[in-house]
Amino acid sequence: MELHGWIDAYLNHLRVERVLARNTLDAYANDLNALVRHVGAEVDPARVGAEVIASLMLENVERRGLSARSSARRLSAIRGLFRFLVRERAIAEDPTRLLDRPRVTQKLPRILSFDQVDRLLGAPDCTTDRGCLHAAMLHLMYASGLRVSELCALSVADLDRQRGVVRARGKGGKRRLVPVGEVALAHVGHYLDVVRPKAGVETPSVLFLSPRGGRFTREGFWKLVRRYAVGAGILPLPSPHKLRHSFATHLLRGGADLRAVQAMLGHADLGTTEIYTHVSPDHLREAHAKAHPRGMRR
Repeated sequence: MELHGWIDAYLNHLRVERVLARNTLDAYANDLNALVRHVGAEVDPARVGAEVIASLMLENVERRGLSARSSARRLSAIRGLFRFLVRERAIAEDPTRLLDRPRVTQKLPRILSFDQVDRLLGAPDCTTDRGCLHAAMLHLMYASGLRVSELCALSVADLDRQRGVVRARGKGGKRRLVPVGEVALAHVGHYLDVVRPKAGVETPSVLFLSPRGGRFTREGFWKLVRRYAVGAGILPLPSPHKLRHSFATHLLRGGADLRAVQAMLGHADLGTTEIYTHVSPDHLREAHAKAHPRGMRR
């Protein structure tokens, strides 16, 4: 089988056996198509050596200006393909095993301050049906740390108002239960009881209905967040994912257990959650003053 055929087989394996999300599959396909453009679609994978892949990685940086993070992600996708080929006995050895992963500097997530969160959540006009819907979405996302895709995919049955939890479907189709605070529950409850019944429902199972009666898209919610951020005077303009970053960081600063935050975020690796343990210099000074036996100023 030629390279493009094996790529299709690998993507199908990721979709069926590993149950990766559509957006993740698209990212894999984009990275693997870069390899196809570099070596040709009809080449035998056994003829693709480490030198060829290394030249692609060099081209990514020098000609296309890819960042170290993007290059590392692309190499990861290619490495996954060749490991699959070894497993399927299409090739004898993995040519990527000798290639070093580009060094990626760990960037601290940017978060909103407590005041900025208050201003953003208070921006929708809750005297209107549309404002009630938008307020419910914003409050639930911040209260539960959901990803945008998880928020938009929620069904009515995913929210348990009696227990105060929401069931989110994360990466790989994994389900998790996340607590929802009383304020967010009140906003979502008002939307469900008062606003949503007025809508012409094409998809009755969807929790948050778009103006057309279907699911919100990630892009639609992104525009919604930016519009309210502009009205609230929040700069630089935040992405929806910044609400998730803020949820995790605010929980940890409030004393939440790291493992509990990991479970709420749906992270498979605790190391992914640990990035949220970063603190500002002022927070460090405050912690030192409170905890160190000689840290308090007399």
